[in-house]
Amino acid sequence: MKTYKETLDYLYTRVPMFQQVGSAGYKEGLDNTLLLDAHFGHPHRCYRTIHVAGTNGKGSCSHTLAAILQSAGYRVGLYTSPHLVDFRERIRVDGMPITQERVVEFVNAERAFFEPLRPSFFELTTALAFTWFAEQKVDVAVVEVGLGGRLDCTNIISPSLSIITNISFDHTQFLGDTLAKIASEKAGIIKPSTPVVIGETTPETRPVFLRKALDTGAPIRFAEEDGALLSASPLAEGGFLYVTADYGELRGELGGYCQEKNTRTLLTALRTVREAFPRVDERSVREGFARVCELTGLQGRWQRLGSRPAVVCDTGHNVGGLRYIAEQLRRQTCRQLRIVFGMVSDKDADGVLSLLPADAVYYFTQASVRRARPSGELRELASRHGLEGEAYPDVVSAFHAAMHDASADDFIFVGGSSFVVADLLAAGK
Repeated sequence: MKTYKETLDYLYTRVPMFQQVGSAGYKEGLDNTLLLDAHFGHPHRCYRTIHVAGTNGKGSCSHTLAAILQSAGYRVGLYTSPHLVDFRERIRVDGMPITQERVVEFVNAERAFFEPLRPSFFELTTALAFTWFAEQKVDVAVVEVGLGGRLDCTNIISPSLSIITNISFDHTQFLGDTLAKIASEKAGIIKPSTPVVIGETTPETRPVFLRKALDTGAPIRFAEEDGALLSASPLAEGGFLYVTADYGELRGELGGYCQEKNTRTLLTALRTVREAFPRVDERSVREGFARVCELTGLQGRWQRLGSRPAVVCDTGHNVGGLRYIAEQLRRQTCRQLRIVFGMVSDKDADGVLSLLPADAVYYFTQASVRRARPSGELRELASRHGLEGEAYPDVVSAFHAAMHDASADDFIFVGGSSFVVADLLAAGK
């Protein structure tokens, strides 16, 4: 392959990609990961790591931690998924994506080794990320789990800190059909004698985490009991004002209602991070919270794209995430709420649709991935929940219809799936 585009086309067609095809792109077990890791000389051993798992919030937490560490003067790798517009968003150093040239070079140089293994897209991407971080001589990498934890291919690292944000129902076909089973899979990132922070618990999940921490000798902190966050208030200009036990008043750039719980998790995690990374101080914490999008390239978290009419997008895509979004939508002061909405076929559509406001005008759509639920089918499901609107064949046409119908005082929300937001952002909206 000579070009970056040719290389991406090869990756998307030759190695299974869960983002695009769902279960066909999921591989259970660490065999390939361990072979790839040995082939590249165990690159993750060249730097310290922080491991972040959870059903929701792990992306926001990972990016904010990376921003804080960058602000403290550390050279920081950040590995997250999925990407929204460009594959290179997944692998960043100090906010800068991996170069196109390195992606092309990696695939061309290593095809002869990895093709016989038939790795998944995520297995190969993880090997590339860990290798790139070693080449770039990062001090620390913040590594977001792809799916689950115990058998996720990021789970070969030996982190300085593990974080599990929360547990709710998602990917139940792989992780289990109860909260306890899902928690057990995610608790698989808890390592011997390694501190772990748990963001939220339920009566079903708390014993799972306690038992795993006891078995491994891992010091465990529960953010809900730690008292690091005293209060949170949304700001008129966007974001939140937090009153904290350690930093007084703290302004957070991210504006979704879910960020209150994410910030409680982060503030508790920072008590351990500051022990492991002593250059993290109050200034770097303030800067990281206030400038996370600029410092790391984070997009799609209650992201404001326009005003008059107001336009916001968010990547929340399951019942746990959409519950906060639905509440936030109901509290918008506007003439008419308009919602451009699409989902993928393996999510709990009925559970999500039951949360959404019935007084909105809907523009049902489908993203440009094979997993997308057909917009007509989504419209029929939604009508059973009292949600009315038209179906559109793609995100851009649905968004244009909403903009055409809207007055300056309306509010347009775009979401339901990371891929809906990705299609909107890729179109430059």
